[in-house]
Amino acid sequence: MSQLHKAQLQFSLLKVRYLDYNIIMRKVIIITGANSGLGLEFAKQLAASKNKADCEFWLIARNYEKLTEAKHNISFSTSEKQIKLFAMDISGKNGVAQFDSLLRKEKETAEFCIDMLINNAGFGTYGPFEETPLEKELNMIDLNCTSLTGICGLCLPFLQKGSRIINVSSLAAFLPLGNFAVYAATKAYVLSFSIALAAELRDKGIFVTALCPGSVSTNFANVASNGAREKVLHGKDPKKVVAHCLKKVSKGKTTAIWAPKWKMTAFISRFVSRYTGARYTYLFNKRPYKQ
Repeated sequence: MSQLHKAQLQFSLLKVRYLDYNIIMRKVIIITGANSGLGLEFAKQLAASKNKADCEFWLIARNYEKLTEAKHNISFSTSEKQIKLFAMDISGKNGVAQFDSLLRKEKETAEFCIDMLINNAGFGTYGPFEETPLEKELNMIDLNCTSLTGICGLCLPFLQKGSRIINVSSLAAFLPLGNFAVYAATKAYVLSFSIALAAELRDKGIFVTALCPGSVSTNFANVASNGAREKVLHGKDPKKVVAHCLKKVSKGKTTAIWAPKWKMTAFISRFVSRYTGARYTYLFNKRPYKQ
């Protein structure tokens, strides 16, 4: 066999291996807190996108019935698109361990890479710190910070060039807030961590975006107020918030803030002392809540 024929044969084998690898390799989009609010809206818009037609969706939340209901509200761009529902509590170190087990089991089934990770799961509490249940505040830290950090760390080996991470932070991240002390602190962590992670991963072609919305029409207020406020005041449309975020993500931006009012608030926060911001919101930004 001539050297030319040997080279052609080796090239053909490499090509076959490459094609087999891409056939086996699944592209996955993971969304936590996917049964409602922004998480469900991300699922809807990404599932309807032709650019994500070859992706498998993993929707994660605690309640399987609500996940199933959410699935029925999602329209896919292709009928072949696969969606998996995982009912699990990802809160804290135990939740991160469960997520790790999920990744290991799925890897045993077939190799996959993560096209997009959306850390949306989280909650807040209204009211002065001394009047809110301490256990609830600690659980908030576990979910908003520990879980998000752990999931990012576990997903890193499965990311590749072009992969995206969206961490849902908040407009509350830009200043300490009275009557919202722990929540604002957790979201400040998410924002800081996301920007640092974006800087570290940029050279690998992996992009990280912190979504920082203000009031959005979701179930957030009902949970944060313990039922005292069913809907948030002046809430924005989650469809517009998510659509804007995905545009920013496609451009590799590190933050996504949609409404002009939100952008102005984030900008002005640079010139307000942290104590002044916390004191003002404590005195004048009272939110209804049940103890």
